[in-house]
Amino acid sequence: MTSPLTVTVGLASRNAGKVREIMSILRAAGVSSVVVETADAFAGWVAPEETEPDYAGNALLKARSLAAFAGVAALADDSGIEVDALGGAPGPRSARYAGPHATDLANLALLIDAVRDVAPSARTARYRCVAVLVSPSGAIDLAEGSVEGTLITEPRGNGGFGYDPIFVPAGETRTMAELSPEEKDAISHRGKAFRALVPALARLAE
Repeated sequence: MTSPLTVTVGLASRNAGKVREIMSILRAAGVSSVVVETADAFAGWVAPEETEPDYAGNALLKARSLAAFAGVAALADDSGIEVDALGGAPGPRSARYAGPHATDLANLALLIDAVRDVAPSARTARYRCVAVLVSPSGAIDLAEGSVEGTLITEPRGNGGFGYDPIFVPAGETRTMAELSPEEKDAISHRGKAFRALVPALARLAE
């Protein structure tokens, strides 16, 4: 991309780690003028409860809500970790795995306990993300990304957030939390999903 896109979009997320990642991913892809939901322009907006059973439904709830409230194009995502030995759980409930107001540490501890007795070779898992862009007119663009990996039971690394300290991407020996932000963004589920939305953002800038 030869020059940055100057489209202004709202980013509907209250997760500080996620906001940092998305902003970094979009800047690296040549997109500027992203406004997070805590900006003055969105004062008074209340994020809707994530009541849908899937990632796309929850992402759409958030993006549609912010787009309608602020009258701007809005980005949102929903993502989670899917553990094969747990039948795909926690999935869309990843952020609330240990309860409605669970911390990252509580969620991480619960998942470690859940897979501790699973053979290492059977601890296969994936991160999945669905990202959406909703325009003020209601038009929707949707993209999905995933990354395969395995889980360990001894957390390693200080980067990233969420389940990153126990997720080892396929082809890596390091956890997501041991990768640099640039390395993580290049392979992550969120990086793949949001980069796929860049053409839709470019159309808004036309």
